Amino acid sequence: MIFLDWLSSTFESVQNAQKAKAALNGADIYAGCCTLKIEYARPSRLNVIRNDNDSWDYTKPFLVRRERGKGRQRQAILGEHPSSYSDNGYGTHCPLLPLPSNTRFKRSSHEVPDVVAYPLPQTSSYVGHSSSSVAMVSGLHPAKMNCTRIFNLFCLYGNIEKVKFMKSVPGTALVEMGDEYAVDRAVTHLNSIKVFSKRLNVCVSKQHAVIPSQVFELEDGSSSYKDFAMTRNNRFTSAGQASKNIIQPPSCVLHFYNVPPSISEDDLQRLCTEQDVPGFIKFKVFDAKPSSKTISGLLEFDSKTHAVEVLTVLNHYQIRIPNGSNPYTLKLCFSTSSHL
Repeated sequence: MIFLDWLSSTFESVQNAQKAKAALNGADIYAGCCTLKIEYARPSRLNVIRNDNDSWDYTKPFLVRRERGKGRQRQAILGEHPSSYSDNGYGTHCPLLPLPSNTRFKRSSHEVPDVVAYPLPQTSSYVGHSSSSVAMVSGLHPAKMNCTRIFNLFCLYGNIEKVKFMKSVPGTALVEMGDEYAVDRAVTHLNSIKVFSKRLNVCVSKQHAVIPSQVFELEDGSSSYKDFAMTRNNRFTSAGQASKNIIQPPSCVLHFYNVPPSISEDDLQRLCTEQDVPGFIKFKVFDAKPSSKTISGLLEFDSKTHAVEVLTVLNHYQIRIPNGSNPYTLKLCFSTSSHL
């Protein structure tokens, strides 16, 4: 990865990045001005959640998200799709890519076209993305995992539509996400992690939707199926909201936010004990304005596994305060910090 003043770019190989730096560092965009300064960046990869004026993943040219509840597409960078690219260096016209089959994101056929189309780069690795918006998760602890706890963990990587445990395969569940790219992120970051002493296996399902059939009761008494499509706890419901999410792999440090100012370090430690999850070893609260109604900060745990378990159980926990009319929804995510 290289860093151009304020712009970060990822290349296919270190050699390609070296060539780009050698060719562009010190070059002027315009004669005598706008000189490029290029340095190697510390991160080894970039996480791009959408293609727009601010970010673009050239290996996933269809990474375009529609605004929920808006009946028409956002303005495209190049306007309407040309009728043909055969004379402009793109080769043959690319096939149209169907939009996700989720009809909740569509309006009438007159307002939103059924397909979007962009020319595919000839060397694109786009073909490697998942072909389904459903993930299959196995290795789930039968007594400690349920639909809500799966949501708490997977919602960090995309919207969750439905979760269903499979009666015929104990310890296995299907998770329908907002699109196939959310599944890509979940597989990348959650496959092989340990949760409650069991290693998860997260892969792309052959199913293209979760059907609420054969609903039964899990060991904790909750339902084996739950629809999360309308929950406010989904974090990618609009482009603006999605841009606030930092896609991170599991780590031993959790970022907490939306916590009432009256909650102390001891209160959070007590909450961990009450919910039978590991306690944290370090605590840091960020400075907030005197008028702020919530606080945020960091919690460090002994291990990544402990942090994952705490997030799985306590993410979206309802914190009630004396004489308070509405509870505060505790929100957790993995931090970019490795230690406090």
